[in-house]
Amino acid sequence: MNIFVRIEIFEEGDVYVALSPELNVSSFGETIEDAKKSFKEAVEAFIEECQEMGTLEDVLEESGFSKVDDFWKLRKPIAEEDLAFAV
Repeated sequence: MNIFVRIEIFEEGDVYVALSPELNVSSFGETIEDAKKSFKEAVEAFIEECQEMGTLEDVLEESGFSKVDDFWKLRKPIAEEDLAFAV
């Protein structure tokens, strides 16, 4: 099984944070590559735990993934933008 996960990387203080908003999994590192590596390990651990609990398919579907053949793919937005609100 293959899962395609979107990753966001941003700077927070003196570290880089890697985040999957859909799975709510994140990790960090001193460099972007370190953050990606630790993120991959965190996602693998998350997936293994879901598999052990028998909840992986439910978690992926609830997070916006669809299964196509042997691949789990994240839905793609038709548009994306930032909006500002005055409060």
